[in-house]
Amino acid sequence: MATKKVKSTSLEGAVLTDAGLSYNGALLEQIIDKCEGCERIFEIEGQKFCPSYAQPAKKWSGKVCNFATHVRATVDTSGKVKVNPLKASKRAARGR
Repeated sequence: MATKKVKSTSLEGAVLTDAGLSYNGALLEQIIDKCEGCERIFEIEGQKFCPSYAQPAKKWSGKVCNFATHVRATVDTSGKVKVNPLKASKRAARGR
């Protein structure tokens, strides 16, 4: 039997200010273009916010937001593995 996902987060009691959305003492900023398509987005008065992370721009400053439901992680199949130089020198000293 298939079950439908239901959003468990509600933003009741949130207050929209000029700086963003004030919710439980945190100030939620608007989402950025990379967040579009995520299932976690809530729209309040025409503005979109992420209840999972207060500053979406900083979350995306790396490669991918780990809360994003619309982006899947990719596996590096090129065969290049990053090796710790300290461990590599110890292995070379032991003769491996």
